[in-house]
Amino acid sequence: MIYTVTLNPSVDYIVEVPTFQLGQLNRIQQDAKYPGGKGINVSRVLNRFEVKTSAFGFVGGWTGSFVEASLRNEGIKTNFVHIKEDTRINIKLKTGEETEINGQGPIINEEEVTDFFEALSSLNANDWLVIAGSIPASLPNDFYEKITSYCQERNIQVVIDVSGDYIHSLLQYKPFLLKPNHHELGEWFNVDIDRKEDAVTYGKKLVKMGAQNVIVSMAGEGALFLNDHVTYYASPPNGKVVNSVGAGDSVVAGFLSEYTKTKDVKRAFQYSIASGSATAFSLELCTKAEVEKLLPEVKIEDWK
Repeated sequence: MIYTVTLNPSVDYIVEVPTFQLGQLNRIQQDAKYPGGKGINVSRVLNRFEVKTSAFGFVGGWTGSFVEASLRNEGIKTNFVHIKEDTRINIKLKTGEETEINGQGPIINEEEVTDFFEALSSLNANDWLVIAGSIPASLPNDFYEKITSYCQERNIQVVIDVSGDYIHSLLQYKPFLLKPNHHELGEWFNVDIDRKEDAVTYGKKLVKMGAQNVIVSMAGEGALFLNDHVTYYASPPNGKVVNSVGAGDSVVAGFLSEYTKTKDVKRAFQYSIASGSATAFSLELCTKAEVEKLLPEVKIEDWK
């Protein structure tokens, strides 16, 4: 089973206002509401690939009930801790350019943290756990380290897709996969990364520091896969980018979906890039059919 952790989920409220005017009455032309959060996105894509998945995290209030009910309606198992405060709402305003207004998120107390680790105890050896997204302000910065240490002790494979300096404390636990974009990779080493050659250099540093596998996404420049044995480059398929939300999460889901079936990292990398691209070319998260249509366009090359 592949489990995902989203500590600070949201209701993503997407509104389209063609001619937004500040200080005036504006009418929404079209709107939609989705359960949001990086780990939740991974579970939603995995489910579309017919991979068993369950979502962990914290939810509260009527917004939390919406997140939980939406996932269950899609056929996704959940084991959220129910907290006293409300799950946040994130607004994505589409009016020519897209503007995001993200909620701060609830305060999580010590009792709720204890409940979270009790829920986590349901995982078994050889399960997978995807840790994705930010740590809420009310939780300590070492919260992901506690989760990762817990999983290592129980032989649970960990996949990490987070930003922030605390990534360095997680590498000692030898996570199975890291998936930074080139901006995040540069921030971790306090450098600017604009070239694929630099991404390879610093991606290999992550491998030396403990990561078993690394995928570095570079937007329109494609992506790189690195481990102790191989370095691959994937050129992106052709298409118009209409949505950046969930593309990186789809990369993670695509990789795990294929790797857990075949144990072939090259094939899994190809599937991951097709998945991320399919989401970027769509207004919503990718479907299995969209990914398989793009798959032949994703060319994987050995890095010279």
